[in-house]
Amino acid sequence: MSQQSVTEPDRHAQAEERLGTAGVAYRAVSAPEATAANLAWWDADADDYQATHGGFLGDADFVWCPEGVREADVALLGEVDGKRILEVGCGQAACSRWLAAQGAEAVATDLSAGMLRHAREGNERTGTPVPLVQATAESLPFADASFDAACSAFGAVPFVASVDVVFAEVRRVLRPGARWVFSVTHPMRWIFPDDPGPQGLTVTQPYFDRTPYVEVDEEGVATYVEYHRTLGDYVRALSDAGFTLTDLIEPAWPEGHTRTWGQWSPLRGKLFPGTAIFCTQRG
Repeated sequence: MSQQSVTEPDRHAQAEERLGTAGVAYRAVSAPEATAANLAWWDADADDYQATHGGFLGDADFVWCPEGVREADVALLGEVDGKRILEVGCGQAACSRWLAAQGAEAVATDLSAGMLRHAREGNERTGTPVPLVQATAESLPFADASFDAACSAFGAVPFVASVDVVFAEVRRVLRPGARWVFSVTHPMRWIFPDDPGPQGLTVTQPYFDRTPYVEVDEEGVATYVEYHRTLGDYVRALSDAGFTLTDLIEPAWPEGHTRTWGQWSPLRGKLFPGTAIFCTQRG
């Protein structure tokens, strides 16, 4: 759950002002409304997001989560040299550029034109021409069985109305036996306010309440949408889509890691997980 206005007031306030955000609601949100809201949100927030987190994420590095887990160290995608790999919800596409540097043929997609603008600038800075495609994760514009692996580091999955549709699309574009690895906010974080301090240690929201978190303008139109799924929801959706779960990684907070990123902080990180990384394989 985002509630970024609690933890990143200056950054979030700029996007809120541009979009006319007036309040928070918990209510049902259709796929078209969620797509429109999150397209507008990430376009409005792209510059501030990059200014805040670009240094940590790098221009050509694959960081799975705020805890700092790097693909270079964990190799969750396996051998990538010579593989065609799809990044879903790429943001500034640093992960895809890292993959390209390792010999992969990386292709990066994102809903937001604002984020893809930063991805193009990153391509230019690094001299790595990763192909960039504007698309929703619920409708991937690629042929069946055209990729050897797919990945997403906090991209797309929490912001779509149906992970069933996304997982089915990812499976469609993957070859048999291919890996699909993605990271999301750990579902148990839903029960706490998004606050890196002591207030973020008190339960305020039921874990089993899957009502989406929605920021709205004065007319009640969504300006930001994030969906909650339990761990079981993710596991069942993956199984139904034809994926086998091979590992579920819940990174511990690294000793000496002092960075606060939104609701991620040393205080919370030493008590409960902030990230879930799902490692799966297509049947």
